[in-house]
Amino acid sequence: MTQSGERDEVDAVVVGAGPNGLAAAVTLARAGLKVRVYERDDRAGGGAATRELTLPGFLHDVCSAVHPLAFMSRFFREFGLAQRVPFVTPDVSYAHPLDGGRAGIAYLDLTRTREELGRDGRAWERLMRPLVDRAGAVAELTGSPLLRIPRDPLTAVAFGLRTLEQGTPAWNVRFHGEAAPAMLTGITAHSILPQPSLAAAGAGLTLGAYAHARGWPIPIGGSQSIVDALVDDLRAHGGELVTGRHVRSLRELPAARVTLLDVTPRALISMAGSRMPQRYRRALEGFRYGDGVAKIDFALSDPVPWANAEVRRAGTVHVGGTRAELAASENDVSRGRLPESPYVLASQPSVFDESRAPRGRHTLWTYTHVPAGSAEDRQEAVIRQIERFAPGFRDTILATSSRSAVEVEQHNPNYPGGDIAAGTPSLRQIIRRPVLGAEPWRTPMPGVYLASASVAPGPGVHGLAGWFAALSALRHEFGSRALPDLSPRP
Repeated sequence: MTQSGERDEVDAVVVGAGPNGLAAAVTLARAGLKVRVYERDDRAGGGAATRELTLPGFLHDVCSAVHPLAFMSRFFREFGLAQRVPFVTPDVSYAHPLDGGRAGIAYLDLTRTREELGRDGRAWERLMRPLVDRAGAVAELTGSPLLRIPRDPLTAVAFGLRTLEQGTPAWNVRFHGEAAPAMLTGITAHSILPQPSLAAAGAGLTLGAYAHARGWPIPIGGSQSIVDALVDDLRAHGGELVTGRHVRSLRELPAARVTLLDVTPRALISMAGSRMPQRYRRALEGFRYGDGVAKIDFALSDPVPWANAEVRRAGTVHVGGTRAELAASENDVSRGRLPESPYVLASQPSVFDESRAPRGRHTLWTYTHVPAGSAEDRQEAVIRQIERFAPGFRDTILATSSRSAVEVEQHNPNYPGGDIAAGTPSLRQIIRRPVLGAEPWRTPMPGVYLASASVAPGPGVHGLAGWFAALSALRHEFGSRALPDLSPRP
């Protein structure tokens, strides 16, 4: 044994205990390998950590809060996440407040959404119904490298045509009112990309389909519950987790058959040093990082007093006004400017999960988009924007925790400049993520694999990048093509 209590011999080393790193580790451990995970922080979590950020007893999700992919990711379905972690799925997947107390409401029930949208209701249903009915196929299409031939060509065509419509200046053709197009832009803006654009439309339509197919679930106890389930399974199958260990070089790692890295290409270049072939280094140096987020968490005395009562039932709220206003805000960010009227992505988990705050109190989670590397504190801008649609919100604030994009990166180096996607999810970088190839997780360095959101299929708490990297490693390093059984066991 080493001085730290670690085993001397391991088959596989994983760096990074976020959802992708842990997905890789669990997969390898289930295949019978001795696995060790190194994590920089003092606790596993990464993009799915939950911490007390404001006041004692108030639990805030550090990055992701709501999990549309929890029930749709193939890895999580194989892992049986829904059987391991309690979730609550709001009847209102997301809401989009507008001025004058109006709002667009995306109910889990697509038919009800159509009825509430009035004259744009049928247009909304025609847009979404083919994707909602084929949500599993949409998940398969968008959760795999785009170089692969789609298993369901009809879904690919339906998805592609709708992406072409909503990703171009034709995006308003089918709509007449304000609510429906604003609702769509609220979800396409999750991508932190210019509006309209094809990549943003594809991401938004995927999330929109899940909103009506399985909903946008919230884990009881916070996103940390997902991470804890992965850690428990890893340890149950002989794996180790070493926290508080910042790995800066591959030379620091113990000898192992495979090394899987839940890091960005930028970090991989630094860690590999002269071991990395120059051609691959040049390819990774061409990988582009996107704009960032400023994160503001609130401890509240009461629920957010949204002017529209239905918005209070939503797990997620997109704040920022009309489609035109949201597009202007997001395009300001892409041009390197801070918008005066920002887009705010908000979640109010304590409305559905009493464990998040002391009795009678509440938490509010918010992001707003900013240019990469911004050091600006956007707390006041976010409060003003929420107050616009929830008069009296300011009076409910007990405490706040505010992080600029620079501080977001300081907390998690996988978010360069505050880029929570770990690389801009443009169309080019969805196809080349981070390089063009059938197995982009495999590097030219023997036994070294990239297993982060910077590699296909891209950002999101889905575990797929880690799972695919682990399966690739099992094929190439151990000669195994069998899918390890990940299902829950006593």
